[in-house]
Amino acid sequence: MTRTEPRYQGVFPVVPTTFDEDGALDLESQKRCLDFMIDAGAEGLCILANFSEQFSLSDEERVVLTDTMLAHVAGRVPVIVTTTHFGTRVCVQRCRHAEQAGAAMVMVMPPYHGATLRVTERQIHAFYAALSDAIAIPIMVQDAPISGTPLSAAFLARMARELPRVRYFKIETPGAANKLRELIALGGDAIEGPWDGEEGITLLPDLEAGATGAMTGGGYPDGMRQIMDPWRAGRNEEAALAYQRWLPLINCENRQGGILTAKALMKEGGVIACEAPRHPFAEMHPATREGLLRVARRLDPLVLRWGR
Repeated sequence: MTRTEPRYQGVFPVVPTTFDEDGALDLESQKRCLDFMIDAGAEGLCILANFSEQFSLSDEERVVLTDTMLAHVAGRVPVIVTTTHFGTRVCVQRCRHAEQAGAAMVMVMPPYHGATLRVTERQIHAFYAALSDAIAIPIMVQDAPISGTPLSAAFLARMARELPRVRYFKIETPGAANKLRELIALGGDAIEGPWDGEEGITLLPDLEAGATGAMTGGGYPDGMRQIMDPWRAGRNEEAALAYQRWLPLINCENRQGGILTAKALMKEGGVIACEAPRHPFAEMHPATREGLLRVARRLDPLVLRWGR
């Protein structure tokens, strides 16, 4: 079987959630963040992901952020809303709200809680089936180690064949490229969107394996486009050289600065007013921040110039 042209592909970075110094939502910085990311070449956006510090948000704040950000983007690019929750009923409600607010897609991890609470493969299938029945937009399964839930390529392909909305898969597990190859081979046309994740740290091998989308960090969509665009145009060597050029910054985000990387870059470039996380998440170490900026300045991404 061959796969049809995906509705959504390319660089879809994760949008960080912006707070003020007291930990309250900073919606004006949030809007500037969105404007910058679109100006920098994001082909779509993902909100309320783990890299958005979704775990520190109240339900009420999630609603405010979903409505505010989708209204501000106003259809300029498609927006994926992360709606992960352990409870099927709550996750369905989140998915429906996202769809009503204008989301192009929802991204959902399998049900998990804490370090040990998991459910069976049968229950995972029933969970995604309930989501598929509840909405008309695509569902992306986020397959990431943080859930502690093994999802075999065979099981993911079966869900794609059996559940009409389950069409996109962000693979962030070790050996992602091989898993993407297996998923595509098993799922064929049902796998509309095999995607790379993990800030693009394995982007090139994942593209070689057949990935059509990348959910990256939010600080330098322009850099990720320098990899993705030539690859899609068949200029693979150009893409490989760009990947080598940007890999030190990608590594800084994936292995050093983590969740706070995009906000540090945005604060430095005048995009947002405050880069602090919400307590008790620790702030970035000054030496880590200094090293991040040193690497970024060599590449001159738009984020360091956009707000100046």
